[in-house]
Amino acid sequence: MTTAMALALAWPVTALAQSDTQQVRANSLAGAFLAARVAENESDFANAIGFYTRALAFDPRNESLKQNLMVALISSGEFDRALIYAGDLKEVAEVERFSRVALAVDAFRKAEFEDAKFLLKLTLESDLDRLITNLMSAWAEYGAGDGEAAVKRAATLEGPAWFEVFSAYHTALIAESSGDYDAAKKAYERIVTNPATATAAPETFLRAIESYAGFLASGGEIEAALEMIDEVEKIHLGRLDMAELRGRLEAGETLSPLVGNSIHGASEVLLNVGTALNRGGGEDFVRLYLRMALALRPENVPALMQLAALAEQTGKAEEAVAFYEQVPDTAPQKELAELQLGLNLADLKRYDEAIAHLEAVLASSPDDRRAFLALGSVHSSRMDYRAAANVYDRAVAAIGEPGRADWNIFYQRGIAYERLKEWEKAEPNFFKALELYPDQPQVLNYLGYSWVDMDRNLEEGLELIRKAVELRPSDGYIVDSLGWAYYRLGRYGEAARELERAVGLMPDDPILNDHLGDAYWRVGRRLEARFQWNHARDLDPEPDLLAEVLKKLSDGLPQVAGQANANDHVEVAMAEGITDTRTDASPLADSDYVVQPGQSLWSIAADRLGRGSRYEEIIELNPELGGSPDAIFPGQKLRLPTTN
Repeated sequence: MTTAMALALAWPVTALAQSDTQQVRANSLAGAFLAARVAENESDFANAIGFYTRALAFDPRNESLKQNLMVALISSGEFDRALIYAGDLKEVAEVERFSRVALAVDAFRKAEFEDAKFLLKLTLESDLDRLITNLMSAWAEYGAGDGEAAVKRAATLEGPAWFEVFSAYHTALIAESSGDYDAAKKAYERIVTNPATATAAPETFLRAIESYAGFLASGGEIEAALEMIDEVEKIHLGRLDMAELRGRLEAGETLSPLVGNSIHGASEVLLNVGTALNRGGGEDFVRLYLRMALALRPENVPALMQLAALAEQTGKAEEAVAFYEQVPDTAPQKELAELQLGLNLADLKRYDEAIAHLEAVLASSPDDRRAFLALGSVHSSRMDYRAAANVYDRAVAAIGEPGRADWNIFYQRGIAYERLKEWEKAEPNFFKALELYPDQPQVLNYLGYSWVDMDRNLEEGLELIRKAVELRPSDGYIVDSLGWAYYRLGRYGEAARELERAVGLMPDDPILNDHLGDAYWRVGRRLEARFQWNHARDLDPEPDLLAEVLKKLSDGLPQVAGQANANDHVEVAMAEGITDTRTDASPLADSDYVVQPGQSLWSIAADRLGRGSRYEEIIELNPELGGSPDAIFPGQKLRLPTTN
């Protein structure tokens, strides 16, 4: 245990970090340390740096505090200040992955490539560390004038299968920079002909494709470059960067090399690794590597864009705006940056600024579909669906003859009109979206659920939602739609089954937990229903939903004619150990059976029909099961086949 941690257990906290920068005040090591940790956990690096600095004043030799301060400084973009602590920690094995790499970055900036190679030799290395240090070392060798050794190091790098895309890409870049075009082309082909590289690190794969396209175009092979993009788009459908790359090639634009020297190459390594890690979790590592990529190459626009996206993911809209503002006007990503800037202004509830900003983007690019979508979404976020619909009307008029890529314009216009209760205008837009993009899961889901919700085209609507679930089985919202559609149709057993799956996919969504609670209530599982509602209440729902949940926790759900009383009877019977849970006064027919607690369709078939495999006959006789053996619940009455 470090000194700071030990003291933190015994001393009171005298200062805590706030989300806004404030004067640092801490009267003890423990107070400063704990306040720094709070700030760091909130990605408030300005205060984290202040408090760690204050803590070090109490304990100047504390290596743990130095490490934390170094990481906070790099994460905030104060790279030069971090180098002081990196130098102090370069011999501490547990910290080398950051301290020595940071010092190597500084050596690259000074063109001290032999020093960089020395610093990139770590005592402790994970696979990720080995990937970074070897590829950066290859670029250091290239910078030192040994391109052949650099290509060999990158090309022969061994490791897990996911190394391949990074190894091949940087082999190609170094070979191309060295003038070895045959080796470069072979390395690029390693990427294109291996589909697995597209999934291991998608953004790095696409960077490699962009670089290869420029390589081919520079040799006059523009058609080959376009054909390659065609193939890539089959895997990465709808990627705007690929569409933009195609447009630049078709316009005859000369594509500048992505990497022009060894410093750019080392920056590209850190960019690729940081981007690959930014796929759910690992935000701290992502931020560190991207910040070091920028320290090497301040004009590294993809790193700026990734840092902005990371800020968005972590709810730091102001920070995202600042990153987008740094994208230069000459960068191909500038237009996207302007759109994202407007959306982040809306996230900050600065709606008028956001709208004015996006209208200015549209004024300079009157047929930019993305700008229309962004502007429409801002109006929708403030629930001004009339203004949103007007924006999408403008978009449809501007695009003329729509293509596949325009499906989202019609989809969003359909949503806007549906929210305005103008279904006669909404429905044709959903049809048009599906005409342009058949089987688009979001459209199938929205249209299908809308039909079910309005009690029209019920079977067709359910089929659309089922198809959406088949296409996106891991999308909790779409699975929830299927469960809620069953619920609206009174098919509560099926609803509970699907809603359980939806909550399993998205356990922290209050709406999904609330829906599951409702389904449990209807099938007589009252304790579980209250558990789900309590969980929904604790997940910080919107005020309207919170009010509904609190009412249900107090009063339960209102009775549904012919169904709720049956559930009440089942619950009481289960509590009292009664096995005959019939809810009417008439005797059961010989072929009727009431499901008992703990039973499955297989066990019922085994007990009543002699063979568990005859459960399929029960399903055929009971269409309300929807073909599922899991759609039964205690107290449910089933028709059974004869025992012959």
